[in-house]
Amino acid sequence: MADRQGITRRGFMKGGALALVGTSTIPAFLTRSVMAEMTTAAATHKKLVVIFQRGAVDGLNMVVPYQESNYYKMRPTIAIQKQEVLDLDGFFGLHPAMSAIKPLYDQGHLAIIHAAGSPDTTRSHFDAQDYMESGTPGVKSTTDGWLNRALQAEILRTKPTAFRAVAMGAEIPRTLEGRVKAIALNNLADFSVGGRGAQAAPISNAFQAMYDESTDSILHGTGEETFDAIKMLKAANPAQYKPAAGVVYPGSEFGNSLKQVAQLMKANLGVEAAFSDIGGWDTHQNQGNANGQLANRLKDFSDSIAAFWQDMGDEAQNVTLVTMSEFGRTARQNGTGGTDHGHANAMFVLGGPVKGGKVYGKWPGLADHQLNEGRDLTVTTDFRKVLAEAAFRTLGSRNLEVVFPGYEIRPQEFVNFI
Repeated sequence: MADRQGITRRGFMKGGALALVGTSTIPAFLTRSVMAEMTTAAATHKKLVVIFQRGAVDGLNMVVPYQESNYYKMRPTIAIQKQEVLDLDGFFGLHPAMSAIKPLYDQGHLAIIHAAGSPDTTRSHFDAQDYMESGTPGVKSTTDGWLNRALQAEILRTKPTAFRAVAMGAEIPRTLEGRVKAIALNNLADFSVGGRGAQAAPISNAFQAMYDESTDSILHGTGEETFDAIKMLKAANPAQYKPAAGVVYPGSEFGNSLKQVAQLMKANLGVEAAFSDIGGWDTHQNQGNANGQLANRLKDFSDSIAAFWQDMGDEAQNVTLVTMSEFGRTARQNGTGGTDHGHANAMFVLGGPVKGGKVYGKWPGLADHQLNEGRDLTVTTDFRKVLAEAAFRTLGSRNLEVVFPGYEIRPQEFVNFI
């Protein structure tokens, strides 16, 4: 595992956050630091957002193969009925709770890759998430994450900027661990800066101590100016941030997370990669069908993503957002109205350069003899192929052997959703 002291330092404060609001509040020195060194993504203004659906979402009810007769035989009470799905292409349809992102598909911004997943057959949440975040299925010795390595593999790469890689949460996620410094932000509105000395808030003292001991040229080299800049940013009051006209984010943790990602990106601080996650997908019992437990999670998921896309406005043309989950769920429902740990799943890719309005991937079928181990949707697209294309096209990560060691993938083998 990576050095936990380093992770805590890169995360600024466990449970704290860094307030970054808008370009009007950015001190000149911070702007200079961000713009001093250009990477591929920074030069093209492209940004990659990665969302992890933790807990294994049911891809078969998220992107429904409603023309598969066996789908309905295997799911007598939890299947989404044909008249309820949001039709995509005459064979697949979205769960009705995902109506917010259906227009993005229709407009050609959203692509779906079905039957995607890991070649590793583990049904352990912990192991499967670790393998997907490290990008090395079946290898437990990997110490860093695929997205961190993707940033290392950019052409024209020099030294990282302070806000190049950000994660919404209390700690750096496995996906972003590695040599490139990343920042964990739990909640922008919670970060407070008090006075000096005895009057300083504990979080302020800890933050100041963190950058005082840091050897990073951006955080440490600017000294008191850095700390004063944080106060200036905080003074703008992130709670007053207003999304674009007409945009309403869900009041959920995930909705707030994507709202803050948009806030950071619109502040022009040089964010190239952002990570967020959303849990609640482990639906072993009472999963529901068009309504219920899964439907509620899918509505939050899709409403939040749609709000983020609209909030980014014209800048959305430079954003690529990709979703992933550790594995899918069984094709057959279980005896408690739910689904158990499966194999293949569906991934979403949203963005300005995306060739959307299409469901990609080779469909393996749901006939009994086509199922993996007689129980799951079979993987036909390695998840690394999807992530490799997103990193290559968005971040400019040309050395894919660095990003996914042990996995040979060339651009001519991409899915070509971008």
